Amino acid sequence: MTGSAVSRAALRSEAAAGADTPDVAAVDRYMRGLQQSIVDGLAAHGARAFRRDDWQRAEGGGGISMSIEDGDVFERAGVLYSRVSGASLPASATAHRPHLAGRAWEALGVSLVLHPRNPYAPIVHLNVRHFCARAHAGDVAAAWWFGGGMDLTPIYGFVDDVRHFHETCRDALAPFGAELYPRMKRACDAYFYLRHRDEARGVGGIFFDDFNDGGFARAFAMTRSVGDHFLEAYGPILARRVPMPYGERERDFQAYRRGRYVEFNLVWDRGTLFGLQSKGRTEAILLSMPPLARWRYDWAPEPGSPEAALYTDFLPVRDWIA
Repeated sequence: MTGSAVSRAALRSEAAAGADTPDVAAVDRYMRGLQQSIVDGLAAHGARAFRRDDWQRAEGGGGISMSIEDGDVFERAGVLYSRVSGASLPASATAHRPHLAGRAWEALGVSLVLHPRNPYAPIVHLNVRHFCARAHAGDVAAAWWFGGGMDLTPIYGFVDDVRHFHETCRDALAPFGAELYPRMKRACDAYFYLRHRDEARGVGGIFFDDFNDGGFARAFAMTRSVGDHFLEAYGPILARRVPMPYGERERDFQAYRRGRYVEFNLVWDRGTLFGLQSKGRTEAILLSMPPLARWRYDWAPEPGSPEAALYTDFLPVRDWIA
């Protein structure tokens, strides 16, 4: 398909999406409730009280950052709600949608990254978001979509943990079509990949963007299901791994692998780039970074070690449910 044909197809798709007017107020209510329910759920797993930070954005909108620094369960945790808007889409949003350049826009959602203290408890990421680009003539949405997903990044892998996480992701999507989980798993494996390392960031999960399949009600329901399954996906893993004993060896490897997380977020992550280009709150955007990380020159784990097993048994893409 030629570039002009792709552009015409995108315009047709977005025109159809625009005809199905999104209920942004309902999305906003859901996102605010989701943030609070996740914070409450993590407290049940021993996470100490979150700090609340309300902020405003000069260009339009604001958000609520719920965070933990130097906690017993989480060395750093951020559960973030935001609703922001602008007069013109930033370059990161129009790179694949040049026909939307110059449009007013609004984005809202919840994102979180949890960095546990215990190296046996995996890093986890969730994001659910809604985006509207406005028509030139007024407030009607010229294009809208949902995006998001969740993915797991273990330091030390456990097959039962990864299988449970993927089964819960599949269950979240199952009511909306059996084809969604394999499609969104492939998208997650492709997206959370450090191309400069030729290495996966973690063991994946699900990822979706530009999702408006079946109209607003269906797309919103699917996005809610993803958000609502997060605690079910991650809570049992956290409960199993936080009590495990560990020492300096495990902490050292954790710091090394956290360095990969930093590399992905700063080099490849489109959400980080969009947040910075749209003049979002830098403190909130970079709350996803681990509090401590370490780099070594040309290091590799000892063959046959538990550290080496991460590379041989977990990072290569595979079907975790089969």
